Amino acid sequence: MLTPDDSETNLRKRGFHVKDPATREILEKIGKNFLAGYGHAVEAGTADALPERLDGIPVRFRGFAYEGAAMGFTMVDALTFARGRRVREFLAGPGDAHVYMALIGVGWAMARLPRFLWPSLPLDPLLQWLVLDGYGFHQAYFRTEQYVRRHYEEPRFPWPADDPHGYANRALDQGIGRALWFVGGADADVVTTLIEGFPASRQADLYSGAGLAATYAGGAGEDELRGFWKRAGEYRPQVAQGSAFAAEARRRAGLEVPHTEVATGVFCDMSPDRAAQICIDVLPERGGSATGQGRGAEPPFEEWRRRIADEFVSLGRC
Repeated sequence: MLTPDDSETNLRKRGFHVKDPATREILEKIGKNFLAGYGHAVEAGTADALPERLDGIPVRFRGFAYEGAAMGFTMVDALTFARGRRVREFLAGPGDAHVYMALIGVGWAMARLPRFLWPSLPLDPLLQWLVLDGYGFHQAYFRTEQYVRRHYEEPRFPWPADDPHGYANRALDQGIGRALWFVGGADADVVTTLIEGFPASRQADLYSGAGLAATYAGGAGEDELRGFWKRAGEYRPQVAQGSAFAAEARRRAGLEVPHTEVATGVFCDMSPDRAAQICIDVLPERGGSATGQGRGAEPPFEEWRRRIADEFVSLGRC
């Protein structure tokens, strides 16, 4: 009863661009495996039971199933007033290797829950912004007319409670950028045109999200990706940063796939493993408050993203 119907992943039903049947199948399989992970989490009820159910899913789509599982646990916790018990166990256990995707899944649940049921979890200060990435993706995917075509921007977002930098909307835009890869049917020209319709102040984060999706989800060939890279222009450092993030997410989870290598070759001019290692090499020091080292500093997450983008600039890639 809690699991959305598979038809919600149908690109034509959503009004998304369909490039060709093969790409449509890939993008719809992503959605269906997300829902499979969601359903398994709701049915299993415990984190320990999940790997047996999810680890048979093909490598290309397994990360999306873990993302859906995190949403499922968050939803059940909220509706049973369990204070985040299941999702905490999931993040500390089988979800740890998939932490990037899992936190995004928590954001999906927040988009479906009333605010008084939003989870209160002890989250990694560095990665907590991925929750809002998930929220932004959900809104662009399901409320496409408002968030994509009319470029709606949330008023100052109420989560996290302590956000002295006003960074929440930027994290939302990173998720919206990922969703644009799906809305545009993984057609690089269509996706770029969608991004270019947004105010210039938002495009860097949108390009970052789209670069991440192009690398993690795939659906475009090398020539298309080169066209996307060319049109990104001044935002190429952000595309490279998003691509490196995707490579690190797949490497950490042990879910490496050939299309990721194609994308990092185009966007980062290197292998997925080397791009992922750049993310690790420039990690900010841990510590400080949940949202930053000081009220005048940028959040550690944004510092990390900037360091990654700057590294590609220094290597002469951008």
